[in-house]
Amino acid sequence: MNASIDSVRVAGTPQGPVPVLVLAVDGEDDVVPIFIGFEEATSIARGLEAENIGRPLTHDLLLDVMEELGGRIERVVVSEIERTNGEGGTYIADLHVDTPRDSSVIDARPSDSMALAARTNAPIEVTEEVFTSSRDDREKFEELQDIRDVSGEM
Repeated sequence: MNASIDSVRVAGTPQGPVPVLVLAVDGEDDVVPIFIGFEEATSIARGLEAENIGRPLTHDLLLDVMEELGGRIERVVVSEIERTNGEGGTYIADLHVDTPRDSSVIDARPSDSMALAARTNAPIEVTEEVFTSSRDDREKFEELQDIRDVSGEM
């Protein structure tokens, strides 16, 4: 299922504020929310804005090295959720990379993969299984504060 980064927002939880990456899936009203860390959320937002802050941050550096070695990101696939104790779960993403030698699939966190996809406009996909088991109402997340507004306050 083709997807795109809808937004990066901040949800209030009993443990405090937590960033959430919201993926929109083509042809669907519901979204796929993935809770991530603040650093990753800020990096995704910077990638979406194509913000250059001077010296490269980790995701910028990784992309620069990959491109210097002749590689490019072909696509990102959020492929599964590993459930623990029936609650929540850990999302698994595959980073598909073309290199001069061959194509490779690299296991990566969705947040890191999305930070790279945001910088390269690489296609994003979500498996039907991930969508079905994690879909949620878009309106719940539209009400949350954008990470860029929160980052300015920190």
